[in-house]
Amino acid sequence: MAELNRLSVDSFRETTKNPFIAVLDNVRSMHNVGAIFRTADAFALEKIWLCGITPAPPHRDIHKTALGAEESVAWEQAPDTAALLAGLRAEGYIVLAVEQAEGSIPLPAFRPEKGKRYAVVFGNEVDGVSDAALQQADIALEIPQSGTKHSLNVSVAAGVVLYHLSQL
Repeated sequence: MAELNRLSVDSFRETTKNPFIAVLDNVRSMHNVGAIFRTADAFALEKIWLCGITPAPPHRDIHKTALGAEESVAWEQAPDTAALLAGLRAEGYIVLAVEQAEGSIPLPAFRPEKGKRYAVVFGNEVDGVSDAALQQADIALEIPQSGTKHSLNVSVAAGVVLYHLSQL
């Protein structure tokens, strides 16, 4: 790890973060939750919000894919995604829902504004982002796809979106 110049957990907690938080809207799989923790660590997100039925650490199945990122990334739980998003909007966050929706913007066309903070909502593995959460979104982002399937696994989608946002 020293040769890779990786931060310690304490150093990571103190480092400047990208102005993004991930909001998991009723994501049911512990493996997906763990993978998103790992992605949030990789791209230095401010925080993850675990909403509704989304499972929370500590749990061995989350740890299995998070590989300890549940210790480095700040996280909290909220019972209701839409209520959380309303509060985040009141705090000045711009809410981005990752969803195929009317009027959605293709991910490559989206450019975050400097000095703004963003809450990026990822939805349930079957139902996607809930209607109530989607109503709180300022923007819907869609990942362009060329294959026969119309969706990606939520943890894969989080990786694609968070990588894109962290590079801009």
